[in-house]
Amino acid sequence: MSASANPEFMQRAIRLACENVRSGNGGPFAALIVKDGVVVAEAANSVTSTNDPTAHGEVNAIRQACKTLGTFTLQGCEMYSSCEPCPMCLAAIYWARIETVYFGCDCEDAARAGFDDSFLYKELRLPRSERMLKTVQLMPTEAWESFQTWIDAENKVDY
Repeated sequence: MSASANPEFMQRAIRLACENVRSGNGGPFAALIVKDGVVVAEAANSVTSTNDPTAHGEVNAIRQACKTLGTFTLQGCEMYSSCEPCPMCLAAIYWARIETVYFGCDCEDAARAGFDDSFLYKELRLPRSERMLKTVQLMPTEAWESFQTWIDAENKVDY
């Protein structure tokens, strides 16, 4: 455990995950976002109650924290998650620039409970042509226009 880790925040994430299951709102996952020792967001998984496969606890917490703080970057923030983030959540954490993630259960624990995301890690290591999901590049030259528009824009907000 890191010197700056706060077990009370992890206990809160675990309680939220358990409450979420008991309430029927979603899976056993919850997360808190903390900035300067203060919880700025907390959320649980709501995949099944919202019919949104991206509504993982970590993503919901990131959305809430960004709204609360009025920013799209969470630099200087930490996350406490009841479980090791899946690949989607991990990518969102990187994009949000969260500095540290503390987690309770790991991905092996999640797999034992029926939430096995190991196939995602395997798929991401494969060349696109070998993945289960068929992906086809289409009109790359024409699609570059959106990037060129971004490059040329004077009113863009870098991130």
